[in-house]
Amino acid sequence: MIDISTPESSFYNFLFILFLVGLVIFVALYFVDAGYGKMRTEKWGPAINNKVGWCLMEMPVFVVMLYLWAISEVKFQLPYLLFFFIFQFHYFQRSFIFPFLLKGNSKMPLVIMGLSVIWNLINGFIQGYWLFHLAPVYAPNLYTMAWLTDWRFILGIVIFFIGWVINMHSDHVIRHLRKPGDTNHYLPKKGMYKYVTSANYLGEITEWLGFAILTWSWAGLSFFWFSCCNLVPRANSIYHRYEKEFAGEFDKKKLKRIIPFIY
Repeated sequence: MIDISTPESSFYNFLFILFLVGLVIFVALYFVDAGYGKMRTEKWGPAINNKVGWCLMEMPVFVVMLYLWAISEVKFQLPYLLFFFIFQFHYFQRSFIFPFLLKGNSKMPLVIMGLSVIWNLINGFIQGYWLFHLAPVYAPNLYTMAWLTDWRFILGIVIFFIGWVINMHSDHVIRHLRKPGDTNHYLPKKGMYKYVTSANYLGEITEWLGFAILTWSWAGLSFFWFSCCNLVPRANSIYHRYEKEFAGEFDKKKLKRIIPFIY
């Protein structure tokens, strides 16, 4: 009989529920556009400055991960230290650099920021609790020094940083579409935007695919899954918006939504 009272079992039960919630969100977002960025409308209610919103909604996951790492007994063991730095490498940029690179005076609905804060608190807990508290107890022979030469760690870290480069470059392309004072809209065409209309989302899900592989964990897979459930439908919405807005230069045969040559 399986003991469902252990922390490990409770953790996996929670992940199972999260996978189901992700599936519901995936379906729902094909019918309702999440109201931030290009999709923001007044119906989403009160909004705050986009820079402030991004900072406030991304910071919780950075803080939770830092706390769970700091109180763990394995924090200075190299494999765990690398997991921590890889994860925080992304979220330091997202929390403290990316928001202040944004241009313009766009707004973020408070409800979107609030939902994102909740997700980031949950995700920070999932990743940090598994890596620094459950894995050392329930899988003590997994993340040893030998893990750093395992094909899963090597492949995962390569995929993660490929995704990071795509993500950073795509954000750079978007930020520099317009010159100062220009209010026109343009179809991004550089980098991976030659192949997909949401190259930044491609980079994001590639990063978390890499993280799932390099940690080889259900926790990491849950992050990749939830990222796909959120970003794939949103990429579909952006695709159709660009299709209408740039009908004269939109090449349906060439451009995909988020996965080059496939979708």
